[in-house]
Amino acid sequence: MPQKIPVLVIVSMQEAYRRPIAAAYDMVYAPDKAARDAAIATDGSRFRGVLTIGTVGLTKAEIEAMPALEIICSLGVGVEKIDVAAARARGIIVANGAGTNDASVADHAFGLLIAAVRGIVTLDQMVRNGGYRDALPDHRPTVSGKRIGIVGMGMIGRQIARRASGFDMEIGYCSRSRRSDVGYAYFEDVRELAGWCDFLVMAIPGGPATHHLVNAAVLEALGPKGVLVNVARGSVVDTEALAASLRSGGIAGAGLDVYESEPLRPESLIDLPNVVLTPHVAGRSPEAMQASLDRFLANIDGHFSRRGVISPV
Repeated sequence: MPQKIPVLVIVSMQEAYRRPIAAAYDMVYAPDKAARDAAIATDGSRFRGVLTIGTVGLTKAEIEAMPALEIICSLGVGVEKIDVAAARARGIIVANGAGTNDASVADHAFGLLIAAVRGIVTLDQMVRNGGYRDALPDHRPTVSGKRIGIVGMGMIGRQIARRASGFDMEIGYCSRSRRSDVGYAYFEDVRELAGWCDFLVMAIPGGPATHHLVNAAVLEALGPKGVLVNVARGSVVDTEALAASLRSGGIAGAGLDVYESEPLRPESLIDLPNVVLTPHVAGRSPEAMQASLDRFLANIDGHFSRRGVISPV
């Protein structure tokens, strides 16, 4: 029997998803920094493949400590903390899971939007505390028929737009360039898009180019009836500017699946009733996780069999 190829997995995964990897490869599972450092120090010379995610990444120093490394795979679409340049300089293939969790992320984005606009979390708490609708000072607006601005029109952005069309929403977007395959209104500037829309949804990659793209000026443009949703990366929103805007009524509300401090909670937002928070789980449905695992196996199997990867970066 041929020897299994050594692969390092540095992303946290449930056992059910690790099992197929371990069956096909000599897998070392190192889901936290201490385990990762120890694995690379002890067995770095053996590893030929690494599975990570964008928010965990793989540094230049770690790449250099693995001289046999041939392929780095991201379980999701993000690669912002993978040193892609260092990998390419070595001829190492980088692949991702593009298209495997976009439906799940888009579903979650709309869940956050509806929860934030309609006040579902605070209404739930009110009922649990014995309250009823007659005690409410006002009524919450509808989502249908409003203007939605989507920052990023990749696979996830297009899925969000499809859901928005089902709510009879007018759709605008901002991205690095205008897309020829969509007919939505295009805005070159995020602030301009924020001034046009009722709801601003972030669906772009993280990294230096998008750091604090949503700042005080963008929030001011979104306005006192506006709602922000972020299913991208925590780094794209200036947390302190958002907290100040939510406290002052600069915007009406927010729904965040990601935040700059994660995995620690965003302390400046915790006491605010007009923000809905979830722990970076938008892309983690069973269907999405299975599709992501299948894509990783297709990418790594394709590389080592010389057929090629499915989704190169």
